[in-house]
Amino acid sequence: QVQLVESGGGLVQAGGSLRLSCAASGRTFSSYVMSWFRQPPGKEREFVAAISWDGGRTYYGDSVKGRFTISRDNAKNTLYLQMNSLKPEDTAVYYCAAGVRSSSDYREYRDWGPGTQVTVSS
Repeated sequence: QVQLVESGGGLVQAGGSLRLSCAASGRTFSSYVMSWFRQPPGKEREFVAAISWDGGRTYYGDSVKGRFTISRDNAKNTLYLQMNSLKPEDTAVYYCAAGVRSSSDYREYRDWGPGTQVTVSS
């Protein structure tokens, strides 16, 4: 079991950047696949990015490829999401999640943070 807390959300203008962080606590952070999901108001939860336990493999949803970068620092028990060229359609609550395998399906993840709001204005 991993406890997760996101931070770094806020209000940003279109074209701007934000970096989200996800702080993990527990003994097994480095053994988990980590992912970011987002959920716009009234919409289903959407896959954003995933990263293998050692950071060697990353995966991105089509809507964020080329703009977002996922990374992790196992020594700091922290997951990151660098978001560039933000668009109003990126507005959502962003969640980090921990699981045992990389997946774009939110149902495959065991542990979730409470989320952080990202709002992109036009």
